[in-house]
Amino acid sequence: MRNAAKLATAVLAAGALTLGLTACGAGGESASDTSGPLIVAASPTPHAEILTFVKDNLAKDAGLDLEVREFTDYVTPNTATEDGSVGANYFQNQPYLDDFNKKRGTHIAPVVTVHLEPLGLYSKKVKSADALKSGATIAVPNDSVNEARALKLLDAGGIITLKDGVGNEATPADITKNPKNLKFKELEAAQTPRSLDDVDAAVVNGNYAIEADLSPAEDALVLESAKDNPYGNFLAVKEGDEDDPRVEKLAKLLTSAEVRKFIEDKYDGSVIPSF
Repeated sequence: MRNAAKLATAVLAAGALTLGLTACGAGGESASDTSGPLIVAASPTPHAEILTFVKDNLAKDAGLDLEVREFTDYVTPNTATEDGSVGANYFQNQPYLDDFNKKRGTHIAPVVTVHLEPLGLYSKKVKSADALKSGATIAVPNDSVNEARALKLLDAGGIITLKDGVGNEATPADITKNPKNLKFKELEAAQTPRSLDDVDAAVVNGNYAIEADLSPAEDALVLESAKDNPYGNFLAVKEGDEDDPRVEKLAKLLTSAEVRKFIEDKYDGSVIPSF
């Protein structure tokens, strides 16, 4: 199943959004009210951690009232930004956003790129990609952009070969060479690290790898290159809100020397500043 998220995730996401709306209503504040706090939806790791550092150490001096709301899926942050439940989000990259806007009819726009989380191939069964056995099963994210990104990682690592010119919608059907006859198990992105006990290897997004106590810099059998990488994660808003003074303040803080040092010290190469 190649939907952006499975039904179970959507149900959980809806519950999280309901809680977020309740909290907003209880305070009598609207995300679209530029006189109130800027509410930002974020994945827990590393996005919410970076935002919390900004909130605790930089926001007050900059005159920014910042509120961070965590979401564990890749859908709700955008839908909540679109409907105004939150004022911004921080969790995604450009290919994912382009695909999301196209398929869902949303109007989310990037503001500033902050960091890269290299995608990696991990395994509890083998210690190198070369050691994968014939017929091995590899878990990959099931949303179209991240699945294509995973297959391109395997192609770059010499594990498979994709047909020339394949883009951000590559699927296993686009594999032209598969010398080990690998099989692919499509899972919601958040489930890929949890699948490592059941599959031979899994391609895991950087944020989910960190949450699962995997070190991309040390544990990945194959790791995405940071050079000319189009998958940097950015602060995003609904189109038209780019000039919100709160957003401008946050964008400046997220690309400050203090945040660069925080990212480099805390994540030790598993998260890489993109500014």
